[in-house]
Amino acid sequence: MSEPAAELPISDARDSLADVVSRAHYAGRITYVTRRGQRLAAIVPAEVAEAIERAEDASDVAAARDALTRIESGDTPLPLTDLRDELGL
Repeated sequence: MSEPAAELPISDARDSLADVVSRAHYAGRITYVTRRGQRLAAIVPAEVAEAIERAEDASDVAAARDALTRIESGDTPLPLTDLRDELGL
């Protein structure tokens, strides 16, 4: 069973990093690192991060397959410059 999530100011996290990492690994605890009460990052068990990466990879593969299917069916690909404009990049 995993411990409930915790929040820890960045200065305290720096001083107790080994303990925070151990709790993530052995107890499954997620620790949010904060600055002035605002969450900046999270220290999570490796399995959690790996599961997120697998889900993102699967989503990317599905989107690529969908795009290829649309192109093969006659849709015109969106030019990179148009995509950048659409995304505000």
